[in-house]
Amino acid sequence: MLRFLCDERCPNGRLTRREWLRVGGLGALGFLTQAACAKPQAVRARARSVLLVFTGGGVSQLDTFDMKPDAPAEIRGEFRAVSTRVPGTQITEHLPRVARLADRYAIVRSVSHDDVDHGSASYLALTGQFHLRKSSNPPIRPTDFPTYGAILRRLRPSRNFPYTAVHLNGPLLTPREAGPGQFGGFLGRANEPLILGDCTDGATTMPGLEPQPDLPSVRLHARRSLLQSINNQASAWRNQPTLLERDHLYRQAYAFLDSPRYRQAFDLSREPTRVRERYGPNRSGQACLLGRRLIETGVPWVTVFWNHMIRGQDMTPTPEDEYGWDTHNDIFPSLKDHLLPRLDRSLSALLEDMEQRGLLETTLVVCMGEFGRAPLVALEPGFAGSIPGRKHWAGAYSVLFAGAGVRGGHIVGASDRIAAYPSTTPYSPCDLAATMFHALGIDPASHYHDPADRPYAVSPGRVIGELWN
Repeated sequence: MLRFLCDERCPNGRLTRREWLRVGGLGALGFLTQAACAKPQAVRARARSVLLVFTGGGVSQLDTFDMKPDAPAEIRGEFRAVSTRVPGTQITEHLPRVARLADRYAIVRSVSHDDVDHGSASYLALTGQFHLRKSSNPPIRPTDFPTYGAILRRLRPSRNFPYTAVHLNGPLLTPREAGPGQFGGFLGRANEPLILGDCTDGATTMPGLEPQPDLPSVRLHARRSLLQSINNQASAWRNQPTLLERDHLYRQAYAFLDSPRYRQAFDLSREPTRVRERYGPNRSGQACLLGRRLIETGVPWVTVFWNHMIRGQDMTPTPEDEYGWDTHNDIFPSLKDHLLPRLDRSLSALLEDMEQRGLLETTLVVCMGEFGRAPLVALEPGFAGSIPGRKHWAGAYSVLFAGAGVRGGHIVGASDRIAAYPSTTPYSPCDLAATMFHALGIDPASHYHDPADRPYAVSPGRVIGELWN
């Protein structure tokens, strides 16, 4: 049976009449029938870790990884499509370094869903679950689904690092406040990732971790004794979730204080100057560099919020670190002068650096946002800027995968002639989630349990086997 989207309105997996219309009605029958009859493919994923680079705000697929050079001007936009190292594959002219690495990554061009606001769509992208308030900017609630790193912590906590997951350059603002989907949700704080902000703020990104030079060893032993006394009370806290969470946080903090190896992992000053410069002297680049360091240290899941806010062009006069991808207007100067040069530099540095260090073989690197941008270039009322842009669009967008055995130079799926909807098998954020967990050797159909022992499927999605075949 074909399952088009992980939409809560289609629990039996069948297409609604609306979805049939979305993919082109009878014109889509050929690829839908083929997809429905296709046999499951063997997947050769071998990841020990996942590094998710999240480009929040809505990256335009038409101006980056799914250009339509033969479309009318009001669709194709101002940028030229250029050839990459892989024959037949083209991307934007403003990602020249990424283009030279096209044999290292695969592009999925048929990702699609129907949530078109940043908060709830980011929640979908970071949890693999639709928010109850679709197409909205909802607040954070303790009943939210957990982010991926929290699920991994519940299923397979790290034995090599105090935290199973770390979020860098966060939390993501969607648009002015931190959005849901980045935290522990109903799994509680004990399972949520460590969240760090600006990685350019000082040599050590976790102030307070270094022990004071005048701190005598007797005081360190006293702290250890205090921790032990807390441990002795754990049985009395069995029915006190808040206290148990606090106990877990104490353990993590002490593990940092007690290990120079962990503290040093966050110290970017230990990197050669040429390496730091290669990634870029900004929050985006340095977060990617720190992400690589944490993967190297043994953190199983790292999410880099490439931009810490989804808006930027119409909200701040200092674009280098503040620009997000929400380009309603002024899209072409915003991309050309600010966003694409930074992405080209940091993403290419990350892929090259990880390959040179032997990390790419065992790390699945994913670069994605919450949706794409609309095919039509037009000036949008109500937003700053005098030059046309593109509005929110979730009907089709692109996601980049690399490492962990992913077939480099491969294009998975396709969009229609204006990059509005998939023209081949559509994949949803649920499928992206299933693919990332599968790469880690976790069956998406398996379950984790909440504190009340209620089971939840890791993901309702299907694995994108074409990435490896």
